[in-house]
Amino acid sequence: MAYDIQEILKDRILVLDGAMGTMIQRHKLEEVDFRGDRFKEHDSPLKGNNDLLSITRPDIIREIHALYYEAGADIAETNTFSGTTIAQADYGLESAVYDINYESARIAREVADEFTAREPHKPRFVAGSMGPTNRTASLSPDVNDPGFRAVTFDELVTAYKEQAGALLDGGADVLLVETVFDTLNAKAAVFAIEEIFEERGKTWPVMVSGTITDASGRTLSGQTTEAFLVSLSHVPLLSIGLNCALGAEQLRPYLDTLARKAPFNVSAHPNAGLPNEFGEYDQTPEEMAELIDGFLSDNYLNIVGGCCGTTPDHIKLIAEAANRHKPRPIEIPELANSI
Repeated sequence: MAYDIQEILKDRILVLDGAMGTMIQRHKLEEVDFRGDRFKEHDSPLKGNNDLLSITRPDIIREIHALYYEAGADIAETNTFSGTTIAQADYGLESAVYDINYESARIAREVADEFTAREPHKPRFVAGSMGPTNRTASLSPDVNDPGFRAVTFDELVTAYKEQAGALLDGGADVLLVETVFDTLNAKAAVFAIEEIFEERGKTWPVMVSGTITDASGRTLSGQTTEAFLVSLSHVPLLSIGLNCALGAEQLRPYLDTLARKAPFNVSAHPNAGLPNEFGEYDQTPEEMAELIDGFLSDNYLNIVGGCCGTTPDHIKLIAEAANRHKPRPIEIPELANSI
């Protein structure tokens, strides 16, 4: 039986999973775990390349997806945040990119189907995670050469197109362009996705989630929340939202803007508060769920989950909060008058 995520969103708030990296860190993995048999002779260190674990330790990735689905998540993100040739170049693994994405999507698909078979009233979905890459098309990495760019738009399109194709081949239901700090990068991702759709003669839902990087309320490339929304409003998105960098409390004013102005579903998967001096996240599931409950009471969201520092315990309480509320209605937005 095929389930239509767009129809389900009309009736209830969907819950995205929590942090993949936070859960992977619990396993205290070593270099050998990342190498496995396939990359045993690779000539550079691989520890920390979490996406690779979908090939070398699929048991761990499968377990993490299952824990999040068990906690109440409707949507699991694939383990592919750095799954582009651009990001994998740091490890010399450009040639493994298709397999990383395909295997990541396949694992999540299998776990999703197992849970859907057990609970057909609560179908599980797979979102192909497409991170921002480690390069920006709008800013120079060299303060002495402001016109320099470490990546071109066309290079981003090529990288994203390979990733998107592999994710769909592996069974992703949705493509999620997330943690967008540069809207030009996101535009390249969306352009690549639309090329894939045209070539395959079929479309899939697309989510885009940006990142407000500091108290200025702007992305790294300088856009306000509304400017980010306007820049992507020509695309028929399933949702637009915000994730990472900030905790739920700090995201409130920016989600308020999206809730009032977006002609799409609105999503949020904030961090578990702000990092402490050790770079760790201390916000408890109860504290985070209380903040999320406030968003839902104010009709801000249609999709909600967690980013850095969140665990199945966080997602369990967030899912319980989501069940108590109706999704944000999509109405004629104010945005139409401001373009």
